Amino acid sequence: MSFLNPLVLLALAAAAIPLVIHLLNLRRPQKVDFSSLTFIKELQRSTMQRVKIKQWLLLALRTLALLFLILAFARPTLTGDLAGLWGGEGPAAMGVIVDASPSMALQRGADTPFQRAQEAARSVLQTMEQQDEAHVSSTGRAGGEASGFFQNSSAAQDAVGSFEVALNAEPASRTIQRVADRVASSENPSREVYLISDLQQSMLADTTTHSLPENVRVFLVPVSEGDAPANVAVTDVSVRSRIVEAGQPVEIEATLVNYGEATLEDYTASLYLGEERVAQSTTSLEPRLETTVAFTVTPEERGWLSGRVTIEDDDFAFDDERFFSLHVPEQRRLLLVEGQGQNSRFVRLALSAQEGEGAAAFSVDTISEQDLAATTLSEYDTIFLLGPRDLSSGEVADLTRYVENGGGVMLFPNEGARADDYNALLSQLNGGSFTGFSGSMGADNAVASFSRVDLEHPLFEGIFDERRGGVPGAEREIEQPELYYTMNYQPGEGTEQTLIDLTNQMPFLQEIRFERGSLLLMTVAPEPAWSDLPLRGLFVPLLYRSAQYLSVGTSVEGDKLVLGQAAELRLADAAASPPVELMAPDGESLIPEQRRVFGATLLQLEEEGATPGVYDVRQDDTLLRRVPFNMDARHSDLQRLSPEAAAETLSSTLGVPVQVLEMGDGGITGLSRELTAQRRGVELWNYFLLISLLFLAAEMVVARQWRPEAAT
Repeated sequence: MSFLNPLVLLALAAAAIPLVIHLLNLRRPQKVDFSSLTFIKELQRSTMQRVKIKQWLLLALRTLALLFLILAFARPTLTGDLAGLWGGEGPAAMGVIVDASPSMALQRGADTPFQRAQEAARSVLQTMEQQDEAHVSSTGRAGGEASGFFQNSSAAQDAVGSFEVALNAEPASRTIQRVADRVASSENPSREVYLISDLQQSMLADTTTHSLPENVRVFLVPVSEGDAPANVAVTDVSVRSRIVEAGQPVEIEATLVNYGEATLEDYTASLYLGEERVAQSTTSLEPRLETTVAFTVTPEERGWLSGRVTIEDDDFAFDDERFFSLHVPEQRRLLLVEGQGQNSRFVRLALSAQEGEGAAAFSVDTISEQDLAATTLSEYDTIFLLGPRDLSSGEVADLTRYVENGGGVMLFPNEGARADDYNALLSQLNGGSFTGFSGSMGADNAVASFSRVDLEHPLFEGIFDERRGGVPGAEREIEQPELYYTMNYQPGEGTEQTLIDLTNQMPFLQEIRFERGSLLLMTVAPEPAWSDLPLRGLFVPLLYRSAQYLSVGTSVEGDKLVLGQAAELRLADAAASPPVELMAPDGESLIPEQRRVFGATLLQLEEEGATPGVYDVRQDDTLLRRVPFNMDARHSDLQRLSPEAAAETLSSTLGVPVQVLEMGDGGITGLSRELTAQRRGVELWNYFLLISLLFLAAEMVVARQWRPEAAT
């Protein structure tokens, strides 16, 4: 038994009032002499005992009447099996959750688990009485317009009938937490939450620990039949090529997972750009292991392209394709900042060169270092700092923010550079330090040359030709420029990598990665007085590829978004107005929450994506980018738990016991009988009030009708 208003029990102290009054009336009477006490003494033996019995009986009746009256206001409630034996039912607040994850749509027999779950939910809701209330919901995030609060059984059942399987479904434990919080706020004495699910292990609970109210009971209703089928899924697609150009090969990689128990030989995956299949690959899939499949495609168009990887059909079709986007730049915007006394002629010639037919040209804006502070850096894809002599604190902050947000910077030294200014920028990017110079300007003898080149880095792809008549795996010929004057750079402990080493143990080309962007540091200026590199054939492809590499940022492929998961989308090329729209594959236009941040528009995506596919991000008629939305890969693992194991998993996640309600041989009817026996709670305040009134009536009868004081 429990009490809905336990604070009222403090008034039980008032039950002692009749006893206090009784004790005050026990004062010894005053002794008075009388001529003859013989007759009174005879009466004392027979009458005084009756008086005491009446007084104690009245005391008990008054105390019990007051006691039961106070208990009635405390609203006592009987729950569990005893409630059914009592013969009544108290008002209930129930939460009914239908698992809407994609695994519920598997056709195994005459119907699907989702259809059985809807039928079971209706059975639960049919037990509603006049004062009951129901909170119905599904685990689908975007399909919950019908979810809500109901005090009518028919309306609640209609809401359950409108639920649909959702590819953006969340783990069941999160939905239980939300529904339990609403149920706990009810004043009804019985508070329960029912999860009706196929018990898919991967979507039953997440890693987040929840804390459910103690006065809410959780029940689990399994609806799965038979074993889960074997399944193969495409769980990821990535663009491996760092630099993408029209007419040039691009490496794309897909990850396949075989969730079955048998090895699949000669399994085929296909890659589509638009609606055209452009590549195909065959592999063997080991049980419950990830397998990587590589594709090589040659995009013929520029701009944002949409694509997908598909596999062979199986019983679970939701993960047989995965979408991606590919960005082939039309033109890159480059800012060239000329340092004091620096000659940019060689750099401009290198950037104006076309590496091949179809290569994207650079749009180059040139400014002096004095104009850097007044320039909006976010308008450019990459920035070349051609030997600035000074960098103010404001310029260092702007450049740091630019790299942090995905921009690329290339820094060349100046013979008159201030080491403190350079080191301030390098320090902000978690890089090393500039420690001085080696050699002399325009010398006849070289102070160093190339020692090692990291040929596996994507920057050097296609720059160094293989040795003529080369054998597979043979070393590539590397041109060796002579360096007369170099800046000494000491690498730090941040995320950086030496791409070219010098024979004097110093770096020649260093990459410093910071947040979403990176900085390339070349330790010689692009002038013949520093080295003969500008006069060699290596110079043009090295500068051109560096500009391509830095201007890519994270835009080679669109942001990977998962249906049902919150995400942020940063658009550096969006204007302040009008609002940015998200165009779904079915043509529906959505306007997500958005705000302006430094140099960009930030989109807050919550439940915008409900259908997998490639979404267009537009502002007016301008296509800003394309982003793929895909189903959460956790849905692809169809393995189920036993009811007992599922209850234990939920119990450890939710922090409360979870009871399994098996439908058994009785099916839905058996579930209704089980609920009738276990769900209800009986509120007893009316019985306690009646007992209190009966005690008061008995007290009145005893006080008026029974007169033991009269002598017989």
